[in-house]
Amino acid sequence: MDEIRVAIIDDHAIVRQGLRAMIDREPDLRVVGEAPSARLATAMLDRARPRVVLLDLKLTEGSECDGLSLCATITRRYPDAKVLVLTSSADEWLILESIKQGAKGFVLKDVDVTELIRAIRAVHRGESAFDSRTAGVVVRWMRGSQHPGATASDITPREREILSLLARGLSNVAIGQRLYISAATVKFHVGNVMQKLGARRRAEAVYAASKLGLI
Repeated sequence: MDEIRVAIIDDHAIVRQGLRAMIDREPDLRVVGEAPSARLATAMLDRARPRVVLLDLKLTEGSECDGLSLCATITRRYPDAKVLVLTSSADEWLILESIKQGAKGFVLKDVDVTELIRAIRAVHRGESAFDSRTAGVVVRWMRGSQHPGATASDITPREREILSLLARGLSNVAIGQRLYISAATVKFHVGNVMQKLGARRRAEAVYAASKLGLI
């Protein structure tokens, strides 16, 4: 039986250790590398050359953007490695963005061990793998239920300024102080630009703006 080489990218050591223990019990699976961050992941991947990468999207506190960017990097630089997202959030935008960035599957961290092992083997075969809670999102997306996003021309210069400051983690009050406008005005602009970008959270708006080259 061919051995499936697996890498784990997760910022929690105890999670990596637990996953390694579960995966290495399977006769056809072997963990060949681990990394706690996007910064250290590429060196590990260069060395380990896995066929399946288990990727947590939240590699930095409060943001999934690093994980999504790393997903895109892995699929571009390591075409033989299949990304299986293993994370704690089932937000629809995360699921869809993961797929757009090349992930072959998306499962939540409370998934049953048997289902996780099945998902690893599936993405290794080139198939898609989703748990019961994320599969419905994918089906709706494939049926064309998602709405087209904004283009760069839809975003005003003021909204671009605000997006840039949001990306730096500033609050409405701090943004207002920088731009000499009230916090209420900032809140209005933030709500408007989030609606344009189809975002429900600030991190989602920042990520969508970065994909459009706005920040």
